[in-house]
Amino acid sequence: MIFQIDETLVSSDLITDRFACDLSFCKGICCVEGVSGAPLEKSEIEIIEKILPIVWDDLSEKERQIIKNQGFWYIDEDGDTVTSLVEGKECVFTYFDADGTCKCVFEKTFCEGKTDFPKPVSCHLYPVRVQNYDEFVAVNIHHWHHCLYGYKQGKNLQIPLYRFLKDALIRRFGENWYGQLEKIAQEEESKKI
Repeated sequence: MIFQIDETLVSSDLITDRFACDLSFCKGICCVEGVSGAPLEKSEIEIIEKILPIVWDDLSEKERQIIKNQGFWYIDEDGDTVTSLVEGKECVFTYFDADGTCKCVFEKTFCEGKTDFPKPVSCHLYPVRVQNYDEFVAVNIHHWHHCLYGYKQGKNLQIPLYRFLKDALIRRFGENWYGQLEKIAQEEESKKI
């Protein structure tokens, strides 16, 4: 089922799915595997250019060389602007902690208070994927086997996906849009009673 909020067409999975990401299980594999890098908004390219000197020391030598040689973004086969990758795998803005979990340097510097950029909004929204069309914006869920534990944990904790992603959804679509989403979710829940 699909419902509409303003100019967006939204998959009902956003309301019905239960989800709570757990990095201790997946080890941040969504930052490593995939067809291309993380989708970037045009405005994010400018932001990243400004904060690149701040995150530079947190990048590996290999990541720095890739950024120096080819830049930190490219246009993928679908025509989307995405982050560059290290040897076709992890995003150039990642690092691995002691237990092998892949993490984001943007999130690290944000949490340290060095920047006000938490990470690309496409990463913040995951497993939600947003696709812009001429007349509307599609808001879909990417169901990926690596996220099975996140769905299992969300079900155990009874956390709807839209609540887990509240901050990211508000960041991308605004408070008013999220308020409409909550209202639709409440109406759907009341139908089940």
